[in-house]
Amino acid sequence: MNEKFETEMVSRRKALSLLGFGAALGFALSSALEPLEAEAQEAAAPAEATGTHGMQRRQGRRTHRSERRHGRHERRHTRRTGEPAPAATTPAQ
Repeated sequence: MNEKFETEMVSRRKALSLLGFGAALGFALSSALEPLEAEAQEAAAPAEATGTHGMQRRQGRRTHRSERRHGRHERRHTRRTGEPAPAATTPAQ
């Protein structure tokens, strides 16, 4: 009980070196603890031929956008020339 405990001040240099050693040790252990080779997981269920719901929504938006653009093209052509747009400019689907 008569022992004296000396509290030693830690300098910035010592604190930074300890922090560096800790970081290096952490990186070394994290790579060592990772599994070496991961196995691929098999898909739970194959995707439908028509795609997922999100893919269907996207395709619908793209089709609608293409139709709007084609309609604008036809109206612009009619307004500028006074005759309907040629049939060769139909949107590709």
